[in-house]
Amino acid sequence: MQNQSHVESWYAATANLQLDLPPLEGAVDTDVCVIGAGYTGLSTAIHLRQMGYSVTVLEANRVGWGASGRNGGHVGTGQRVDQERLEQWLGLDRAKALWQLGLEAVETVCGLIEQHDIDCELKRGNLHVASKTADIAALPAEVEHLQKVYGYDQIRYVDAAELKQMTSAQGFGGATLNTGCRHLHPLNYALGLARAALAAGARIYEGSRVLSYTEGGQITVRTDRGEVRARFLVVACNGYLEKLEPRTAGRIMPINNYMLATEPLSEELARRLIRDDASISDSQFVINYWKLSADNRLLFGGGESYTRRFPADIKGFVRKYMLRIYPELADSRIEYGWGGTLAITLKRMPDFGRLSANTFYAHGYSGHGVPIATLAGKLLAEVISGTAERFDVMAGVPAGQFPGGTLLRWPGLVAGMLFYSLRDRIG
Repeated sequence: MQNQSHVESWYAATANLQLDLPPLEGAVDTDVCVIGAGYTGLSTAIHLRQMGYSVTVLEANRVGWGASGRNGGHVGTGQRVDQERLEQWLGLDRAKALWQLGLEAVETVCGLIEQHDIDCELKRGNLHVASKTADIAALPAEVEHLQKVYGYDQIRYVDAAELKQMTSAQGFGGATLNTGCRHLHPLNYALGLARAALAAGARIYEGSRVLSYTEGGQITVRTDRGEVRARFLVVACNGYLEKLEPRTAGRIMPINNYMLATEPLSEELARRLIRDDASISDSQFVINYWKLSADNRLLFGGGESYTRRFPADIKGFVRKYMLRIYPELADSRIEYGWGGTLAITLKRMPDFGRLSANTFYAHGYSGHGVPIATLAGKLLAEVISGTAERFDVMAGVPAGQFPGGTLLRWPGLVAGMLFYSLRDRIG
């Protein structure tokens, strides 16, 4: 069985490591079986191997084939939901615990990159820009809250005048600059994690889609050409879970997000777009996000869809969002356009949990997956080894069940997204 190729993207074109791992053949015994070789599964494998567990990872396609190899590469601090909302929802103490885990998530990404010498264009800083009057007005108080209540000193307010010096992006009246954030080449990060897991003794099988599994004292996981017998199971499929695990499928909604890469831009133009080489994200509900590559391409993400079908012309679909922000790129060639599927939850917080005494899962990162999925692997390793406290902090956040489960979640989500996208447009 030939492994399915990565989608045609700038990331795949610049992958610095080519893995071609065999499919599972026959029966394998292991301590832990992990389904999915994205950030969650690979981080789980690395951290479990450090604890001495034998680990087998089963990947339906290729390492990093899903969202882990296609995303915007932003490594943000905190959680997907802002701290003041978390405080209102969960109370200050739990919100502070989640904030610390969010900071640790970024540290974990950076630590793995340093420890395993992963070449993935790691850079620092994110500008979060706001266009709507209410969003702009809220920024100074948000900064002050993080500084005073959380003791976080790596964020500051950027007013409209300074913002114009930092980026030529149109339509924004203020921003926050968070130098605790990072950004990177997501596929090369995933491939580097896989190399580290393999070097540590984990077994990774590509082209090995899981068809079913049975639970009990011993777990048996079946593919079309083999099976894995394990003491523990980790389900790390995220937006590609499909019908494999009905008990959790209704807690997430797969959606598609799209990106483009321009031709390499002149140094002068690149610095005008983003003076200090930070990543940038906006405050729209359907978020736009962008950054520069090492060779001065603009990597821009914008637009979503909620069916299995991708737009026929992804480049054109995303380009219109880019030109609203950077009209000076009207004559710049778009060389790559691609899409991928991620999973969101009803409340936009990740969904961690147990399905049985020895079956665990984490998914639904809602666009915050590079850091939190990496952290998830660390916490999954902890809970498997018998230390559940930190995993339970994340598992204790009620991510929510979509009304109607998998059957009715789609029309409800689309109605909600249309409402919020309309609100974005009218400002």
